[in-house]
Amino acid sequence: MTADVIPLRRGKGEPSLAPILALTAPGMNNVNAVILERMQSQIPLIPALAGHLISGGGKRMRPMLTIAGASLLGYQGTRHHKLAAAVEFIHTATLLHDDVVDGSDLRRGKATANIVFGNPATVLVGDFLFSRAFELMVEDGSLRVLKILSNASAVIAEGEVDQLTAQRQVETSEERYLSIIGAKTAVLFAAATRIAAVVAERGEAEERALEDYGRNLGIAFQLVDDAIDYDSNAAEMGKGQGDDFRDGKMTLPVILAYARGTEDERGFWRDAIAGFANSDEDLAHAVTLINRHDAVAATRERAHLFAQRAINAISVFPPSEARAAMVEAAEFAVSRRY
Repeated sequence: MTADVIPLRRGKGEPSLAPILALTAPGMNNVNAVILERMQSQIPLIPALAGHLISGGGKRMRPMLTIAGASLLGYQGTRHHKLAAAVEFIHTATLLHDDVVDGSDLRRGKATANIVFGNPATVLVGDFLFSRAFELMVEDGSLRVLKILSNASAVIAEGEVDQLTAQRQVETSEERYLSIIGAKTAVLFAAATRIAAVVAERGEAEERALEDYGRNLGIAFQLVDDAIDYDSNAAEMGKGQGDDFRDGKMTLPVILAYARGTEDERGFWRDAIAGFANSDEDLAHAVTLINRHDAVAATRERAHLFAQRAINAISVFPPSEARAAMVEAAEFAVSRRY
């Protein structure tokens, strides 16, 4: 396979998710039907709580990438519908668990499930969705798919634990931060795209190309999420500005501002990350310091590098509507403000 050169769009019009939404709409209708069917239970609380998050307006990027990857490869079957639903169930389960761990009260502009239904029910319904995901994988019958998605689930859990142990550790390095987001976010993007090549019965090179696309897109996506926490208001984000700050999370904007700061500024960051300076005034000062050292811009610049790697990874495939849509999805991921 010969790679094309596809430069990342910069300043040439706003990229959009519209092309990938249009490309994947028929497949995603089938995926959504599977999700709706498999989140049902004789216990009414389970579909009520799961539906609270699943219907909350998320982009559903991960299952969409499975459908888009299959389209890129010309796959005409239907196996990927259930597997894309499994990917979304894994993602939703991790969100439910994350909100409990973080004590979050807002997601996508609405109260989190743990606030509405309580922590115990939220954790248990997350477990239920994990179980449903594995049922769907087993029904598919591919040990290779099962290995990819089960490994991704384990790595996500490791990444979340690693993030927990790094919390309030102001000396967290950029290398460790990238390792954390590579595990907790990017691995599911990578698995979601790779399984499209598995069901299409393509070779290792094409599997790896799609996996590389997903992993780099996932890292870029998380970098932008972390930049947004210091760069947008709650109405745009659907969560409270400064959640990461108050939780003592060492995301890249903070890591860069700390590394570039004066000793007095570092003293502020030590207090803030330790939890001793987390008022609204402290958040405003944190944003001032981050802006002073161009940390949000630098975070977005790193995101652009990973988005370009994602685009490079699929440049080995011939030009097509699917490839163009996946390229623009990567461009959108790093240009978005929400």
